[in-house]
Amino acid sequence: MEIPSHLTRDSDMFVPDSRRAWTRLAVAVLIGSLGSVGMWSVVVALPAVQTEFGASRGTASLAFTLVMLGFGSGGVLTGKITDRYGIVTAIGLGIGILGLGYIGAGLSTSIWQFILVHFAIGLSSSATFGPLMAEASHWFSRYRGLAVAIAASGNYIGGTIWPPLVNWGMQTYGWRHTHIAVGIFTAVAMTLALIGLRMLMGAGTQRDHVNAPPPRVNLRLSTNTLTAILALASIACCVAMSMPQVHIVAYCGDLGYGVARGAEMLSLMLGFGIISRIGSGFLADRIGGIPTLLIGSVAQGSALLFYLFFDSLTSLYIISAMFGLFQGGIVPSYAIIVREAMPASEAATRVGIVIFASVFGMSFGGWISGVIFDATGSYGAAFINGVAWNLLNVTIMVSLLIRARGYSAKAVAAQTA
Repeated sequence: MEIPSHLTRDSDMFVPDSRRAWTRLAVAVLIGSLGSVGMWSVVVALPAVQTEFGASRGTASLAFTLVMLGFGSGGVLTGKITDRYGIVTAIGLGIGILGLGYIGAGLSTSIWQFILVHFAIGLSSSATFGPLMAEASHWFSRYRGLAVAIAASGNYIGGTIWPPLVNWGMQTYGWRHTHIAVGIFTAVAMTLALIGLRMLMGAGTQRDHVNAPPPRVNLRLSTNTLTAILALASIACCVAMSMPQVHIVAYCGDLGYGVARGAEMLSLMLGFGIISRIGSGFLADRIGGIPTLLIGSVAQGSALLFYLFFDSLTSLYIISAMFGLFQGGIVPSYAIIVREAMPASEAATRVGIVIFASVFGMSFGGWISGVIFDATGSYGAAFINGVAWNLLNVTIMVSLLIRARGYSAKAVAAQTA
């Protein structure tokens, strides 16, 4: 009996949706939760760092900007590395950069050193988000949407766990020792987890996309054109998404409720966002990525409208929970669409490009909302701006859905003719 040369012993042994696939996914979520520290620690550390270096709040906040820039551009770079050399290599490089980045931050002698090193921290964190979602999509067929959503939840799990841990470390040992400790701990813990993932993947599956199932949706668009369309849609939805996420704390302060209430609402958003991500995965496995994203986008726009008409303390808590429940599954849906409509060998790179666009949208949206507030003295116009961008996202998704269904109807008609 002749064995096809493109199959290896390990690839023959691995079965999509199997127990081994779920075990891989569990390890991937652990890695994503550990690696996401780069997205959250900087927010906690800013006041202490600003005070020690005598910097302005605006200057200190540039560290967060550099994290986001590193995270966005790193998603494309680590995606390319994943497509060519495999997820283990990409995350391995990220682990080294992350550890050195945090140690460098703890040893910074000036505010600008602290700021610049956060670009490297953001870049390293990117390897545990977009590329990991794309990789998880290769391990599943029937439950692909759920798997991608669960892989993306590591970022929100980290957002729940890391801020209080970093704050405790800073209060107990100081921000410098805390950053150095985070660097050492993440390097060791993530290396051990990566070794476990490598063992589960086997020696013959350096690149899981080699034997991955082909695309299942034909939108009659080139890969580059579809990537550009999804990137524009991602910018639009994330400009809308950023308004509550970036400004809810300040909004509550302006209303007289205090920033602590706003911080609680932000935590509520992230908590319900985890539920949303997993729920969107279930839904995507049943109706597809494009319809799932469209539903999430329409729901997100509805929640933004509620912010315009209700501003009591109780209503803001309820709307914030609704917003988190609606928006959490939007970003992972892009990864599902990429996997449904594009070649598996390009999935990590294409997801990285779309994630970069989403990071740009969040950054731009947070900034433009502040500009609108400065010009009008109210967040009302900023919420309306968010709704307008959300409508652009809905329009794009409706167009893609019509295109996909139109092609499916023609294909069925051709087969029955």
